[in-house]
Formats: sequence, C-alpha cells, structure tokens
Amino acid sequence: MNIPLLYSLSGLARTIHIWLAGLISNEMLLLTTEMVIMGISLIAFLVLLCFFLGYMERRVAAFMEIRLGPNRVGPKGTLQIVADTVKLLLKEGLTPDLSDKFLFNLAPLIVVITSMLVIAPIAFAKDFQLWDINIGVLYVSSVSSIAVIGILMAGWASNNKYSLLGAMRSGAQIVSYELSVGLSLISIVILSGSLSLSDIVYSQSNGWWIFKGHIPIIISFVIFVVASTAEINRAPFDMAEADQELTGGFNTEYAGMKFAMFLLSEYINLFVVSAIAATIFLGGWMPFHIGGWESFNHIMDYIPSFFWFMGKTFFIIFIIMWFRWTFPRLRVDQLLSLEWKYLLPISMVNTILITVMAIMGWHF
Repeated sequence: MNIPLLYSLSGLARTIHIWLAGLISNEMLLLTTEMVIMGISLIAFLVLLCFFLGYMERRVAAFMEIRLGPNRVGPKGTLQIVADTVKLLLKEGLTPDLSDKFLFNLAPLIVVITSMLVIAPIAFAKDFQLWDINIGVLYVSSVSSIAVIGILMAGWASNNKYSLLGAMRSGAQIVSYELSVGLSLISIVILSGSLSLSDIVYSQSNGWWIFKGHIPIIISFVIFVVASTAEINRAPFDMAEADQELTGGFNTEYAGMKFAMFLLSEYINLFVVSAIAATIFLGGWMPFHIGGWESFNHIMDYIPSFFWFMGKTFFIIFIIMWFRWTFPRLRVDQLLSLEWKYLLPISMVNTILITVMAIMGWHF
C-alpha cells in the first residue's frame, strides 16, 4: 500500500522538531520543550473539541425533537456554549464545610487527567500520534479504568448521600461494563495479532475489520458501542447522575470550574470512546480499501487521513448522541442485568467464535 506522503502529518512534526533543534542545543531541554508543546496543544485541541461537541449535542437533540436548538447567542447559536463556559468560569466554586476538602478538590483533576492520558496512543492521522506504544490496547483499557477512582472519590468526599449513591452506582456500572468492552477489544487483537493500535490500523489496509470479520465482528462492534456508552455514564446509562433521583449524582456538590472539569471529562471520554471504536473496527485513519480494487483504493488514498479519522469518529459520536434522545434511562437492576445476563455471555461466546475464525483463517 502506497499512501501519498502529502497526507501524512509526520512532515509537520519533523519540521517543528528541526526548528526547535536549531534554537535549543541541549537534548534534554529540547525533549522537555517538545513535550510541553505537545501537552499545551493537546489541551487546546480538547477544549476546542468540547466546545464543538457541546454545540453539536444541542443541535442533535434539537434535530431529534424537531426544534431549532441554540439560535440566540451568536450566529446560529454558535456562541451559546462560549457563554455557558464563561458562566461556569465566573461562578464561585463552593466546598462543603464537612467534606474532605483535599479529596473533594483532587477528584475532578483525576477524572480529567485520566481522560487526557487515554488519548496518547490514538493515531489521528498517518504517522501522527503522541505515543506509538506496542501495548496500546492494554494501555487504553488500564488507564481508562482509573477514572472510576476519581468518581468514587468525588462522591465520598462530598459528604452527601446523593453524591455517594451516584458514585457507588457509577463504580458498579463501570466495573461491570469494562468486561464487555475488554472482550470486544480482544476480538480485534486476536484477528490482527497485535496490541499496538498502529499495527491494528495497518492490518486494515485491505479492508476494515467490521467488513473483513463477518458477523462476529459486527456483534463485537455493537457490544463495544453499547458498553462504552455505559462506561462513560452517558444516557440511557446515566444512573450515576440521574437528576430525577439523585439531583446530579456524584457531582451534586460541585460548582464553577470544578463542575466544568467533570463536564470537560465527559466530552473527552465521548471523543476517546468514539476514536477507539473508529480505530479498532473502522480502520482509524486508513482509507476505505477493497482487496483487489487497486484503482478504487488509489482514489481513496487521496482523501487526507485526518479527514478519514475524524469522519469515522464523529459518526460514532452521532450514534452515541442518538442513543440519548431515543432510549429512556434504565433502572439500576435493568442496567446490571443487561451486562451480566446478556452482553457478557454474548461477548464470551463471540470471542470463542472469533478465535476459531482466526485459527481457521475464515476472515478476509
């Protein structure tokens, strides 16, 4: 496969590195400077992304309910999310008197930092990712599990029964649905023979796994999207925040910037989950290729890899937003029954089928 280098972003990174190397002679200082630039760039990208996702969610909600959505502040309501952000920044961040103040303030940081760390091995375009680690799938599964600690910390430190109930619900929910998410990821690891996200993307050069892997991979994809929606506490699985029952759940006592950090982490998690689904099942930045169709594949190669990646990611984001405005919130018993009685057994049987399929070479 010969993808035009015009659409590889490695040249941009190399140009910046050469420019900085001309200014900074000390290697350690150069490496530190590059890491700081990457960190600041990532934070800026995620903040802008969350602005867009907040606006997109309101527009999708309005579309589903046949109404206009934001249309007052700015052209077509585009500045409404900016106005909401300014409001959150200016609001006073209160800390309850009887709370554990250190843990109460630490919890939002843990949740946000964990969400950002998961992005490291994800390739946004050809040869363009923060960290090409050879155990990317294991890294993503492990680091994303840390977020539940911040949620439990927030619920307990608030010294509020509603917050504690929301945090306990979230803990049970995340730990349960992680199993199905993990088995869905393992199905692609079995077929591709690698834990590296970049290797998994290259394994789809002659077709995305959702097409090459037949019905078992389609089942894994559906389970991954459903279980991931539950793991990030999105509706209809938002039992941790259930407003009608818990007045906001684990973040009931939070306001101002601390509440904004929880909101930021929610949208980052939404993007991360969708990006991983796009990478694992839909080829990531890889163009749409069909084995043996060289002329067609050559035309597809001229669409920039970054556009492929973002297009697939936002397709998954739209599906997850669609869930919110289609299904009613589940009860706690229904939530856990769905995982332990349906998704997990199906995932286990499906993993066995995919293993047999890989051994026999029945995939394309």
